[in-house]
Amino acid sequence: MDAIDHINVDVNDLDACYQFYREVLELDLLRPPSDFQGEHAMFEAGETVLTLAETGRADEWDEENITHPLDKAHLAFETGRENYDRMISELDGQFPKQGPYDWDSFEGFYFLDPDGNLLEIITYEPVPDDIERTLLTHDDV
Repeated sequence: MDAIDHINVDVNDLDACYQFYREVLELDLLRPPSDFQGEHAMFEAGETVLTLAETGRADEWDEENITHPLDKAHLAFETGRENYDRMISELDGQFPKQGPYDWDSFEGFYFLDPDGNLLEIITYEPVPDDIERTLLTHDDV
C-alpha cells in the first residue's frame, strides 16, 4: 500500500457536519452535497479525500457516553501550531480527557464533530515558550 486514498465518515446530519468540516476544520472542498443529490460531501486533507456520507448510522457519541478518546477509532488531522491552538480553544470542554496529549513526537487533541464522530488534531510543532499547559500522557488514560 502506498497511501490512504479516501475515508468515508458516516453522519446523520450532513448539513451540520458539512459546515463543521468546512468552517471549523477548514478542509478543502472537492464536491459539495449538491453534486450528490444531498447525500455526500467530499473534502481533501493533504492528499487524502474525506467523504461525509449521510447514512443515519453515525455513532453519536457525546460527553456522557465517552470515557476516554482511546476507547474508539478516530480520524486524525495534522496541522500547524497556530491552527492547533485555535482548535483547542474552540472545542475544549466536550468531554473528559480530550487532551492535549504528549505523544512523544507530536501533540494531540481529541474532539467530536456534530454527529459524534471522534476526531483528533495533531501538531508536530513544539509548544511555544509563552504557552503553559499541562499535557496528558498515555499514563493518564
